[in-house]
Amino acid sequence: MKLYVKMQAIWAQLRNRKGQNTVEYLLMLAVIVGVALAVGKGFQTFFPDIFDSVKQKILGGIGQMGGGGQGN
Repeated sequence: MKLYVKMQAIWAQLRNRKGQNTVEYLLMLAVIVGVALAVGKGFQTFFPDIFDSVKQKILGGIGQMGGGGQGN
């Protein structure tokens, strides 16, 4: 019975800790970023032509705007 009371006290302290929400939000953000990176890597693996096409369009747009920062 004493163990049960101690466990309840520990649980109450953990629930009432200040800053807990911040840690939870940071953990959720880390998971979301990890999933986004994994999905991006998967798309890059399975659809490399799309990434090359987007890369060429970006580089072409930069080239049209002023040389891509090469001191022009």
